[in-house]
Amino acid sequence: MAGKFLVSLTNAKNDPDKATVGFVVANAAVASGQETVIFLNVEGAYLASKGYADDIHEVGFAPLKQLMDQFVEAGGILWVCSPCYKKRELDEENLVEGATIVGGAKLVEFLSQGAASITY
Repeated sequence: MAGKFLVSLTNAKNDPDKATVGFVVANAAVASGQETVIFLNVEGAYLASKGYADDIHEVGFAPLKQLMDQFVEAGGILWVCSPCYKKRELDEENLVEGATIVGGAKLVEFLSQGAASITY
């Protein structure tokens, strides 16, 4: 039986190492059969905008855009914090493929189902 796993990603270009490692861990989780959600919030919300992650590439890791695409293609779920996205005046028409804007209630529902959680 697959478990549930959540990566809360609060960083983007402000800390590309954490943003990258968050997706590396999420990819490992989804590859191991976990129902895996990445919750892009605070600065991480920027990653939900098309083109934003294209130039993020930490030494020793695959480019972030590639990790993001792999996550979605593998069946990972990409949620974006609604108030975080709006606060940064980002365009909802410009979301990366696979991203869904959600409110806190959706996150609480997933966590209350026993999901393990880690934050980067």
